[in-house]
Amino acid sequence: MTTATTQVDDLRLVAAPTAVSCAEMFVRFALLEWKLRPLADDAATVIRHLVRSSVDGADRRSPRFLTVRLRLHRDVVVVELDDDRPGEPPELPGWTINTVALPGGHRTAWCELPLPAGVTGALPTRSPHRLPSPATEYPAGEPLPEPDFLDSQILQRVLHGLNGSAR
Repeated sequence: MTTATTQVDDLRLVAAPTAVSCAEMFVRFALLEWKLRPLADDAATVIRHLVRSSVDGADRRSPRFLTVRLRLHRDVVVVELDDDRPGEPPELPGWTINTVALPGGHRTAWCELPLPAGVTGALPTRSPHRLPSPATEYPAGEPLPEPDFLDSQILQRVLHGLNGSAR
C-alpha cells in the first residue's frame, strides 16, 4: 500500500500514572477505527512502554504534558510520544524505538509497526458532530465554529472515570 504521509490523530496527556492506560485506550480505539485491529496489541505494548518510561521520570510536584500520536505512513503505523525527557527511552525487547532530540529539551520517540501483508488502513470519516482540526482544515486567523453538539453524559462518564482512577 502506498499512501501519502497522513498524521491522523494525537492525544495530549498529563504525565501522571493514569496516562499509561489513557494512551493505551487511545491507541486501541484509533486502530480499531482505522480497521487495523491486528496491530492493536503491538501498538498498545509500545505506547505503554513509552508512556510508562516518561511518567516514571516525571516530577509528581510539577506535572508536564505528553503527546501521543499515531500516523499511517505508507505501509507502517507510526506510534509516537513527544515529551520533555532527555535521552533514549529504555529498550523494549523485540522493537526498534527511535528518538530525536528537539529544541527546548524535548524529544520525540517513535516505533514503526509494519502493516500485515494484505492489510490496508481505512481512515475514518469525520462524524458530523466532530469539529474539524484547526491545524489542517482552517486557515490561520479564521475563527473556529462553535460546537453545536455536546453530550454532557459522555463528559460526565469521562470525568467520573478519571476521578475514580486516581484513587
